Amino acid sequence: MSPEHELVMSDPDEPPSPTLHKGTLQDGTSLDPNESYANITPFAETSDPSVEFFFKPATLTTLGVGLAILAYVAMSADVLEEGVDKRRVGAIAAIVAFLSFSMIQFRDGPYVRPHPAFWRVALGLNLLYELALVFLLFQDLPNARLMMKSLDPSLGVPLAEKSYAEDCSLTPRNLWNAIDIFCLAHALGWFGKALILRDYWFCWILSVAFELAEYSLAHQCWWDHWVLDVLLCNWAGIELGMRTCAFFEVKQFVWRGFRETKGLRRKSKRLAAQLTPRDWTTFKWEGTQSFAGYVAVVTLLTMFLTAELNVFYLKTLLWMEPDHPFVIIRLAAMFLCALPATAELYQYMHETKTVVRMGQHAWLMSATVFTELLIIFKFGRDQFPQPFPLPVKVFITTGLVVLATYPILKFGLPKMLGTTSAPGSPVLLRRHSITSSR
Repeated sequence: MSPEHELVMSDPDEPPSPTLHKGTLQDGTSLDPNESYANITPFAETSDPSVEFFFKPATLTTLGVGLAILAYVAMSADVLEEGVDKRRVGAIAAIVAFLSFSMIQFRDGPYVRPHPAFWRVALGLNLLYELALVFLLFQDLPNARLMMKSLDPSLGVPLAEKSYAEDCSLTPRNLWNAIDIFCLAHALGWFGKALILRDYWFCWILSVAFELAEYSLAHQCWWDHWVLDVLLCNWAGIELGMRTCAFFEVKQFVWRGFRETKGLRRKSKRLAAQLTPRDWTTFKWEGTQSFAGYVAVVTLLTMFLTAELNVFYLKTLLWMEPDHPFVIIRLAAMFLCALPATAELYQYMHETKTVVRMGQHAWLMSATVFTELLIIFKFGRDQFPQPFPLPVKVFITTGLVVLATYPILKFGLPKMLGTTSAPGSPVLLRRHSITSSR
């Protein structure tokens, strides 16, 4: 055989060297193997080995246990007494079965603490709520109120008219008398929004916009809006929330396994740490860097403001007091679902090389807010005869003009004049490294 046809064999003792290949996404974007996103370690390989059992698939085991419990509860006469209305029990069983399927089969979201299954259940709750809203959308207002009364017999009664502006003089006595449990609710609500948005300017713009929009719902004293709500309650919640974000931003996350942790006290602290974030992402929205970023930030601001106002209109239309458990559950559930939804939207906006579609939490949250808005438009016909106050009309008009004019001056005119800066917005995403001891 001629030398040019000979095969060159490598040394069998020499290990093969890894070969890096550049790939492309569907849109043609090149993937650089030297970037950090190309060296992501699966979560299953970095989880705590002492709790590794909880992160292993157990779908068949869960199916068997669930069917056994279902058969016992449904067939046993000791559990379900004959002759008793079982519609409520059947509805609860159907919800539990659906959430069990969600916990096992839904895709993972952006968060892994305290467990990925927890956020799958949260997604399942959001989907159940969306299905209930779609069903409610095809009813009329009297039937909707009757349905709420079937869920809670105390409902179905018209709300009493309340006056929030009897004496609007700013005195220490009036200010003190206005402080109630709702002040704490305001502060807690804005603490949660700060954890969701993680941006001072975003929170303050949303706070002022919400108070201006609230004029259309309840005529309160001016100091109730701007002193008690904005300057005290909202500020306290935003400040505490942003300080919490700053703490997690600089915190060095070191996750030691339960087996490696010595002492009962340290083991207890490690167990409590399971409820804290595994890592922390600092959000830098930067809506002025590009037109697409501007539209995304304005859309997110509109979604948040709409979700905040929806609860006020819904409780008024369906005759529910502000402290009713249904209202509180809705607020808590929206906060829980907004956490992964906002993170997925941020990833969709900034991690364009790896995220090619909007996440399931963000998609479903958008559908939920829009469905609530459709219900309000349908049920709210002739229910709010009073016109918007003049400050609200001025605010809405001014806001729309500013929102339409700014992108023209920022992005439109420079492009027409040929002075456009470098397009695109940098990926402003910082993740803090995690040291795991296994």
